[in-house]
Amino acid sequence: MPTVPSRRSFLQHLAGSAAFLPAAVASLAEFRPALAAASGIESRWELVRQQFPFDESRVPMNAANLCPSPRAVTEQVVRFTQDIDHDCSFNNRGKFGKLLEESRRKIAEGIGADPDEVALVRNTSEANNVINNGLSLGKGDEVVIWEQNHPTNNIAWDVRSARRGFSVRRIAVPKHPENEQALVDAIEAELTERTRVLSITHISNVSGIRLPVKAIGAVARRRGIYYHLDGAQSWGAVALDVHDIGCDSYTASSHKWFCGPREVGLLYVKKDRIGEVWPNIVAPSWGKKAETALQGARKFESFGQRDDSRLAAVGTMADMHAMLGPAAVEGRLYDLVQTLKKGLRDAGAKLVTPMDEKVSGGVCIIEVPDQSRKDLANAMYDKHGIAGSATGGLRLCPHLYNTMEHVERAIAGVTDFKDRLA
Repeated sequence: MPTVPSRRSFLQHLAGSAAFLPAAVASLAEFRPALAAASGIESRWELVRQQFPFDESRVPMNAANLCPSPRAVTEQVVRFTQDIDHDCSFNNRGKFGKLLEESRRKIAEGIGADPDEVALVRNTSEANNVINNGLSLGKGDEVVIWEQNHPTNNIAWDVRSARRGFSVRRIAVPKHPENEQALVDAIEAELTERTRVLSITHISNVSGIRLPVKAIGAVARRRGIYYHLDGAQSWGAVALDVHDIGCDSYTASSHKWFCGPREVGLLYVKKDRIGEVWPNIVAPSWGKKAETALQGARKFESFGQRDDSRLAAVGTMADMHAMLGPAAVEGRLYDLVQTLKKGLRDAGAKLVTPMDEKVSGGVCIIEVPDQSRKDLANAMYDKHGIAGSATGGLRLCPHLYNTMEHVERAIAGVTDFKDRLA
């Protein structure tokens, strides 16, 4: 069982060890050779951690909600913002069109899509609403959703159905699935001849269950069902190939596991489905005729004035993910979260999230009574410097910027407050 350090001894330890931590590099151009030169797995990931500016006394462990960005991304946002404020002319801002397309290309490459299938919107919520408001549905049609979907992929469908008359049906999956096939079978059993849309979440933010989305996609294609996937908990956390998954649309936010700038979101729509989805907003960039002149999924990002600095800087985060390698990031994430789950279980906590990494993701939740959840999350933050969440119990979501020491501190914190778990 981990020994819980006192606040004073912990801070003294930080002060004594700080000199041995690798310094943050100034840019990704310097990060690449430093990463290649790192010796050993932990040294490599310690170098990654040092690119993020958070203080060791307040460690983020709630990637399901919001992640910090590395300095290189933040500095790009600041630099581009200052550039615009220095000269906001059309002449100067003209370069941002090219930078936007570079970001689009890099992000598309990272998820296995074509650039024309990718729209850079503002967040997952907006992207989900493009889909549930953009598909032509009416009386007699049925939309099947997972009960663990985020409200923007859940309640939003109810709002649309109240206006248009189609039906929405929520489905459940086993809380403790024996294997991936059990999840596929649970979903397939709920589909009917009336089902036009299957809209689910890749990894649940309230249980940590990871659905076998490729196998589910094969079921949807066989039945001719539009297949929408909310990837808020998977973009930047797991290696992705949306073409291989077989979804018709996929949504995510830059500010979560991708660690990119806030107010940048991802909307992927499969090339042969783009024409079926109506845009929510039409702004001057659309053109002067109803028939859009925008190419492919770009029709979904006709918003008017945007924050060009963030759209440009998200490409910098895509560069960092490419340097690290999506498979390596996923492997590191699973090392952290599996260590966390085992430690929490050994400390006497009851896991909501499955232990099996085939049916779970980076989200880790333990059972805590409703009345104790917020107090426990606050106590973890105040005494142990671990910033988790009271979502679904106690939610702890480590990511690429976390170290094994952070995981040990989280386990020690739960051990310290074990009396609040019952």
